[in-house]
Amino acid sequence: MVQPLVLDDWPLAPIRTERLLLRPPEARDREVFLDMGSDPTVNHHLGGGRDRATLEAELPEVPADRPAQFVLEHDGRFVGWMGLGRRDPSRPGGAALEGPFLELSYVMPVAAWGHGYAAEAGAAILVWSDERLGEPVVVCTQAANDRSLALAARLGFTELARFEEFDAEQWFGVRMPG
Repeated sequence: MVQPLVLDDWPLAPIRTERLLLRPPEARDREVFLDMGSDPTVNHHLGGGRDRATLEAELPEVPADRPAQFVLEHDGRFVGWMGLGRRDPSRPGGAALEGPFLELSYVMPVAAWGHGYAAEAGAAILVWSDERLGEPVVVCTQAANDRSLALAARLGFTELARFEEFDAEQWFGVRMPG
């Protein structure tokens, strides 16, 4: 069983970067989460877009309402979501690393691709994680997802393993704190 990430002082004040505001999710974000979840282009490497009616029924009023989950805003406009959570150690790749570790996950609407928002937000979240949690962070992406592999490299992740999951080769990397 995966232990949830617990932070005593969550939600915290937003994190500001040069161009972005990283804040906890709110109910006003639900519609854009539905848009992203049903978009086949956004979800190409995640198994494809899901049926919007099904998502509508499943998605809580405040999506991703857990500690260490951030909505990314640029000039007041939603440009993505990025968060940290505990990775289930029984999933593939987990044996390559001992102890508890966090997993970085993210999704962005197509209009936000190619602007460097994920790299800027990811760097800020990793600094925040180093300061607050001090644990290794992993990332897992399809080996065919060139954009995610490039982002992982920019953020300092190194390959730990490759394995088959969800009918595709997965790339599994780690970034140690500091």
